[in-house]
Amino acid sequence: SAALASTFGPGTAAGLFNAALASLGVAAVAAKTAQRNMAPEGSVDASAKPAAVRSLQRRFLSVFWMLRMSDWLQGPYFYQVYSTKVFNGVTASMATVSRLFLMGFGSTAIAGPFVGKATDRYGRKAGTIAFGLIYALGAISTKSPLLWVLFLGRIMSGIGTSLLFSAPESWLVAEAGKIEGGMDYLGETFGLAYAGDSIVAITAGQLASMAAAARGGATGAFELSVVFLALGSLLAATTWKENVASGETQSDGSQKTFTISDALKVVAADQKILLVGATQALFEAAMYIFVLQWPPAIAAAVARTFGAGTVTPYGKIFSCFMTCCLLGSTLFGAMSDNGVATERSTAGMLTLATAAMGAGVAATRWPTAVPTAVLVGSFFAFEACVGMYFPSIGTLRSKYIPDANRSVIMNLFGIPLNVLVVSVFLSINKLGLSGALGVSATSLGLAALCMGKLNRIQKREALAT
Repeated sequence: SAALASTFGPGTAAGLFNAALASLGVAAVAAKTAQRNMAPEGSVDASAKPAAVRSLQRRFLSVFWMLRMSDWLQGPYFYQVYSTKVFNGVTASMATVSRLFLMGFGSTAIAGPFVGKATDRYGRKAGTIAFGLIYALGAISTKSPLLWVLFLGRIMSGIGTSLLFSAPESWLVAEAGKIEGGMDYLGETFGLAYAGDSIVAITAGQLASMAAAARGGATGAFELSVVFLALGSLLAATTWKENVASGETQSDGSQKTFTISDALKVVAADQKILLVGATQALFEAAMYIFVLQWPPAIAAAVARTFGAGTVTPYGKIFSCFMTCCLLGSTLFGAMSDNGVATERSTAGMLTLATAAMGAGVAATRWPTAVPTAVLVGSFFAFEACVGMYFPSIGTLRSKYIPDANRSVIMNLFGIPLNVLVVSVFLSINKLGLSGALGVSATSLGLAALCMGKLNRIQKREALAT
């Protein structure tokens, strides 16, 4: 009983987050069970699902989860793999690690639209396989002691990120469009993808620790990442059929090749695409800012509550976050099953995310006045919103972004996203912890306004038909 109390009791930081993880795990299982048992009659169900849709989901999800595993494996050891490098007899400084970090974001912003154009033109399957190759080169580069190789590897990783977040999704949407009724199952497919992604992330954290220990350093996690990249690429190569962007047929019978300028014109001409893209850029910028700020915020809270020198259980906290994401994706699935418009549910989610981040700002700005429980609870609530966001935005993009420009447009909105993240990171000394989280809360509030407007447009159009 003493061992149980030390493991799950609130008297220690580890015990507190172990108890939180157990509670969240029970809640996630209960929510998933309730979703299955309470699905209304007439909703999309497995028995009525066409065999072609089931096949598409199996082929997409197996590749998606493999590639996401490769990405998650690198996360826990990103800082350590670079901070332990020695250049000219001196250990890498925080400034050097920061430059490497920013190089990845910068290359994503610059290369994204061109990568998207190539993916739409030459094939989404090819783009997915290219991700595996390029991201593997970035992972392998972490073995090098040469700074220029590490910077080149970060450029590769940034380009790979552009492919990961556009090529597989574009492939799925195009394939679903070829199946009768296939588009009706996209919401379900995105829900399954990101519910599974939460479990993949939790598993990746454990595998990364084992790989690092087995290989005697942080590069072990990156080496294991290459294995999953190879497996995911092999699955895509053998189970996916190629598809390219649908284009306009010209007078001579040839297909028009769309340019980045054409994609910009499409966005400018359609307010709904602009609102979806603005929501994507604002929410994901807020999320990446949060990723950089939650560790010091939680560490400070743990020190205040349990005393200076207390070890912050980052791994357990990360697992709590991912379980919250699972809850969020389950909630999306339940709302989708019950016919709630994605525009409406996303607007509500963004409002909650804004409130949660605002509470987090208050807890960091006035730590002695705002209880630590408010900080932790607000971060858990935000992560639940993250879990709901990804299947929501995937569904909205499949609805509003035309196939002819899909990958390009998705990457175009990555430019303001990355500019905002890099700007905050470069200004972190002036902003401070609460200031950075304040930017995140403001971005979420603007995203909520954008989605609220899209929701009103959707309602008007529904009434008009």
